[in-house]
Amino acid sequence: MSRTSDVTNLSRRTVLALPLGLAAAASGAQAAEPKRGGTMVMIVHPEPSTLAHYAVSAGNIPPIATQVYEGLCTYDWDQNPQPNLAKSWEVTPDGKTITFKLQDGVTFHNGKPFTSADVQYSLMEILKKYNPIAPVMLAELVAVDTPDPMTAILRLANPAPYLMKALSGRDLPILCRSVFEGTDVLQNPSANKPIGTGPFKFASWERGQFVRLDRNETYWKPGLPYLNRIVARFIPDAATRSAAMEAGEAHFAGYSAVNYADLARMKTNPILDLTTKGYEMTPAQSVLELNGRHPHLQKKEVRQAIAYAIDRKVILKDVMFGYGLPATGPLSRKFKTAGLYTDDVRHYDVPDRLDIANKLLDEAGAPRGADGTRFALHLEVNSFGEQWLRQAEYLKQALAIVGIAVTLRSEDTATWLRRVYTNYDYDLNEPFLSQGVDPVYGLNKQFLTSQIRKGVTFVNDTFYSNPDVDRMLGEGAREPDAEKRAALYKTVQQVLAEDSPMIWLIDVQYVSVFNRRLKDHTTGPLGTQQAFERAWMDK
Repeated sequence: MSRTSDVTNLSRRTVLALPLGLAAAASGAQAAEPKRGGTMVMIVHPEPSTLAHYAVSAGNIPPIATQVYEGLCTYDWDQNPQPNLAKSWEVTPDGKTITFKLQDGVTFHNGKPFTSADVQYSLMEILKKYNPIAPVMLAELVAVDTPDPMTAILRLANPAPYLMKALSGRDLPILCRSVFEGTDVLQNPSANKPIGTGPFKFASWERGQFVRLDRNETYWKPGLPYLNRIVARFIPDAATRSAAMEAGEAHFAGYSAVNYADLARMKTNPILDLTTKGYEMTPAQSVLELNGRHPHLQKKEVRQAIAYAIDRKVILKDVMFGYGLPATGPLSRKFKTAGLYTDDVRHYDVPDRLDIANKLLDEAGAPRGADGTRFALHLEVNSFGEQWLRQAEYLKQALAIVGIAVTLRSEDTATWLRRVYTNYDYDLNEPFLSQGVDPVYGLNKQFLTSQIRKGVTFVNDTFYSNPDVDRMLGEGAREPDAEKRAALYKTVQQVLAEDSPMIWLIDVQYVSVFNRRLKDHTTGPLGTQQAFERAWMDK
């Protein structure tokens, strides 16, 4: 085997070098010696329905789950893989074999030793079968060999260069084989009492109130973590969440758990600060999903008309308060630096957009009735914060202008997800979708025919199926030539923007609010969705 150029140096590093490879925290990390002890209170909104991060991809789970579960790698600010549960790796020249050497002396929270058998079982028996994202990220993985307890060899059918960016605890957590083997994975008791190798151990969950995580006294990274405890609080009311931060009762609120409307006031509070760092590997878009089985929404002209009817600049100004950018298509602008994003697509934010929308609806056989209404739809309101209700209210107004009557439906998170992704009982849905570290992550799960997977959250629920897109996405995942890969994704973006299986609204910019006493909370590009192992409280 030979090392590829991007992992030659990394493969020689040990975990003792890991802290040195991480940039200073966005909290303004100082040279001061970290202080031990204390409790960090973070706001997570809304309360997760489960902590089974390996089976559900909702964004409110990782801030808790990644304190417990770890991955083979972590990442520096340049998004390069760094040692974690794997202390080194080698990749063969053909890119089809990756050999991981694992950390010695790591134990799970139940005392069981961590070995290659846990890696094999996690990837092949749990993640590939039950995780919403892993079947895409692990599509090329055909086997994991375990020649000895500290070596795991991934065998790939084809090269998958994106895989080395998906080995965090957020994307591909490593689980304890003995906890799951011989059980119903989806009904395993550890779903809500997780057992991992991470810096914090699950202690308790008071439904409707908080999850408590305690320091792992036998954590394998010397001297870490610094905190005694993390408490994840669940506060349904937006004003109360903001008040908790302003009063110093909570110390951290990530993923825009604090309403965008309150951020300007937060900036004036002397005990608080804001950062947009820590989301570099989790670009996301606010979108409007359309149920492709609905008689009206089956028609491309209707879908395009809806896209024309919406003024994204209004959403950016009045809902996101300037955090983000109007989306142009199915890829976030954050992929521009990688040469994969293009805005050479059908544009829907044009001066005569309303005239175009009305013309398309007329041509689609949806004339206005006596009251000016063409047809009616239900819109499922995203349950992750008040800003999504504000967005839904605007969408209702915007579509009414072109004769589409919209009724808003708000429900708790579990009911919302079940209605949309299991029962398919929806017309319009307004999630925000993570696009991950590579187009394979975001595009494949949303638009491959194979990702129409009943009961799986945040995959292809629009029933979009295009053999040409399936082919190009498959080729794009395997294409090693950067220019050819960019050309494939440019065409994919153009086709999707034309077909409009969903409406792309905003390239989301998340914001974290934190108490200035909390140091070293954001130490890498996964931010809130990686362990707070180095966070500490200044007394």
